[in-house]
Amino acid sequence: MTTSLIRRSLLATASAVVLMGALLSTAQAQNKVLLRVSTPAVPDDWHAKMWTVFKDNLEKSAPGEFDVQINLNASLFKQGTEPTAMARGNLELSSISAFDIAKLVPEFSIFTAGYIVRDPDHQQKVFKGPIGAEMFKTVSEKMDVTPLSTVYLGTRQVNLREARTVKTPADLKGIKLRMPGSKEWLFLGEALGATATPLAFGEVYLGLKTGTIDGQDNPLPSIRAAKFYEVTKQIVLTSHLVDGIFIAISNKAWNAMNPAQKQKVKAAAEAASSYNNENRIKEEAQLVDFFKQQGLQVTTPDVDAFRKSVQTTYQNSDYAKVWPKGLVERINATK
Repeated sequence: MTTSLIRRSLLATASAVVLMGALLSTAQAQNKVLLRVSTPAVPDDWHAKMWTVFKDNLEKSAPGEFDVQINLNASLFKQGTEPTAMARGNLELSSISAFDIAKLVPEFSIFTAGYIVRDPDHQQKVFKGPIGAEMFKTVSEKMDVTPLSTVYLGTRQVNLREARTVKTPADLKGIKLRMPGSKEWLFLGEALGATATPLAFGEVYLGLKTGTIDGQDNPLPSIRAAKFYEVTKQIVLTSHLVDGIFIAISNKAWNAMNPAQKQKVKAAAEAASSYNNENRIKEEAQLVDFFKQQGLQVTTPDVDAFRKSVQTTYQNSDYAKVWPKGLVERINATK
């Protein structure tokens, strides 16, 4: 064989190897389970960082099996549209709120009510136990999405423009308390004893500064991020709503997986939520000292008095009519 023939033969072999490699790579990519994530979270938020934990966990437990594509800043789907996209099979994964779920699963509105969940630990025990299993099954049946884990969003506190003694809901009478504009949020504000006042989040700082409103409610990290401490003098640790979101997967994607894959995806979701929860709880604990350093009074009211009053207000309302009988008592009894 001549040198040129040998060269051509080697080149042909090399080309064949490259082609086979490319085809194999393409086949492997096509065989991977596509998991597109859509979230409105910004990169620095724990709710954004947790998705990297989810992806890394899956890459370790199931190398080469999944193609996790993370889309932050609502760049893939607008906030609030994710449940519909998942139900239609156009999106695999997202984190959805209790308020979003309650739109299609009215009984889930119990988790948008004040003083139903006591603290982050109680939140996890409720949703990891039989109550969570029952409610998640209903969500799957009615929404075509399966919740995988519960993510702690934060505990909402009352932040006042002027300091005052607050022990019971009666002490908030006449306080114009800014709440998000929906009827559910406004009802919660009234249940706390205040005069609920709707105002866009972007207008709250000026509203506090000028006295248009007397206070607002948010988790401590949000109060710091929005610099509300600059125009307020007190934080009352009412802890009236332990908020959460839920890592959820479309039933189309979930049902296409084998049992081993489902187990790995659920474990990755649990790892992601644990990462978020630990960091957010730690951040909230540190912020009490931060606000004190800024000159704010940080006080704790009679939380049991608030809980009893608010739960009674809800149970006498139309909201409670769609809650499963005895569920409030079962949640309260969860230790």
